[in-house]
Amino acid sequence: MKPFSPPPARAAFHSPLGPMTLAANSQGLCGVWFDGQKHQPDPHAWPHDAAHPVLLQAQAQLAEYFAGRRSVFDLPLDLSAGTEFQQTVWRGLLDIATGSTTAYGELARRIGKPMAVRALGAAVGRNPISIIVPCHRVVGAGGALTGYAGGLDRKTALLRLELPESNL
Repeated sequence: MKPFSPPPARAAFHSPLGPMTLAANSQGLCGVWFDGQKHQPDPHAWPHDAAHPVLLQAQAQLAEYFAGRRSVFDLPLDLSAGTEFQQTVWRGLLDIATGSTTAYGELARRIGKPMAVRALGAAVGRNPISIIVPCHRVVGAGGALTGYAGGLDRKTALLRLELPESNL
């Protein structure tokens, strides 16, 4: 049984790619979603708290990221909302360096689950902390842009921001 954690607080963030909802609890940042993306929980169930310190840090760091002044995030994260396997996948996403991509199969090998590529893909799609836990850096075989809960147009824009010299 998971220890009790107070309900998350939420705040809005207006990114160049559309409005986002951020969520945090006493453990850290637990959600970053483009409004309306797949698997986004109902944010209105959480109290709005624009002064929550983790949410303020996340907003500032995301603004720096979109302005091209930040490539690495430094925030406390709470990934406990997922299953053990999902958490393993999400931690594996954190190891994908800015400016690079990796294929689903390669990520499955890196986390020690080479036969779990489909399950890994599902876990990547349910990543609750978009951008900061960089699921947009996972591509299909041969570099094909596949799947992104926030939409392929946003995945392309995020990769162009990180890889400006690429031919995306």
